[in-house]
Amino acid sequence: MKLIERQQGLDAELLNFHGLWHPQPFREPRPQWCEHWPSLFNELMGLPEADIARLNDDSEAALALLARHIPAVSPLSHLADLPVLQGTSLPERGAHWAWEIPGRKREQIEAFAAAAGQGRQPVLDWCGGKGHLGRLLALTWQTPVHTLEIDAGLCEAGEGLAQRAGVRQQFVVSDALTATDWPQAGQHAVALHACGELHRRLIRDGVDKGIGSFDVAPCCYYRGVAENYQALSANLHLALTRDDTRLAVTETVTSSPRETRQRDRAIAWKLGFDAYRRTVSGDAYRSFKPVPEAWIRAEFADFLAWMAERERLPLPSTSVAAQFEARGWQRRNEVMRLSIVRHAFRRAIEVWLALDLACFLNERGYVVGLGCFCDRRLTPRNLLISARLA
Repeated sequence: MKLIERQQGLDAELLNFHGLWHPQPFREPRPQWCEHWPSLFNELMGLPEADIARLNDDSEAALALLARHIPAVSPLSHLADLPVLQGTSLPERGAHWAWEIPGRKREQIEAFAAAAGQGRQPVLDWCGGKGHLGRLLALTWQTPVHTLEIDAGLCEAGEGLAQRAGVRQQFVVSDALTATDWPQAGQHAVALHACGELHRRLIRDGVDKGIGSFDVAPCCYYRGVAENYQALSANLHLALTRDDTRLAVTETVTSSPRETRQRDRAIAWKLGFDAYRRTVSGDAYRSFKPVPEAWIRAEFADFLAWMAERERLPLPSTSVAAQFEARGWQRRNEVMRLSIVRHAFRRAIEVWLALDLACFLNERGYVVGLGCFCDRRLTPRNLLISARLA
């Protein structure tokens, strides 16, 4: 399927089912779709806990459940299904090139480098940290690499690793959002999980300055978005809010059981506070500042008291705290079930966002490919945009 055909199909389908994925059960206790599709609501409320966790972390399975009640959503599965990129085998470098790289991160870097293929232009390693990806590409492609990174300490550490590996890799301490000398014409720009506006700026400025090749794995699309996402490509009808773009990156497939328990506790307690605030103020949902992690580790009564004081609400008694702790867990159980509907659209929204970047490059004269550079169990952010100037 051509990129533009996939983009137009996703754009139309997501717009058509906006009422299913846009409402947030965390904020809206009963989204309107609960009344429109009562059989779907009843099935979700009756799911066992094990199925809830699985469906919230598996968009394809969640979409299959949704399609049993709303068959018209079925085309999304095909539209969001991207091919696995056929990469080239990397020469055996041994373990010495990968000093200081955790195993999972090393696998991601190697998969990215294999899928990117052979590069012949000087490489720009965008927001490269210690330059692990750039170092591997310098070894594999035998080409000079510039790694741009804002953290001077990471650059210093990366320079030591580059010298140890004997590669031509220079580090540039610079903020990618304000750099004026980078990117440069004729370079091969690579970016593994540059977040939000960082990867968008690379693509926009890279096109303007004549970058010859791009290999970009986007991440955290919501970062740098104020209220509404500003599409780069033409002819799109769907408009996404910042929260919509955040939905694209909510998987927990790489989270440990301990992290999952901590997440559930944080959700339940925030919902318990939200229920308390609604009760005493009579307001609908209202966003609040991030909660210090130490507050979540304390007792709920202390957490609720601190939150009430910070938000200038009446201080609750101990008995009131116990009541709203129980309500928070009840709401958490409901929210996790209702959120399965939103998460059924998560991958489709991520592919829509990646297609916006890919089609923008295509409109400006690049030959573009979009696919998966690794299995999602290695990283859910496994989409790779490969573009070559025609």
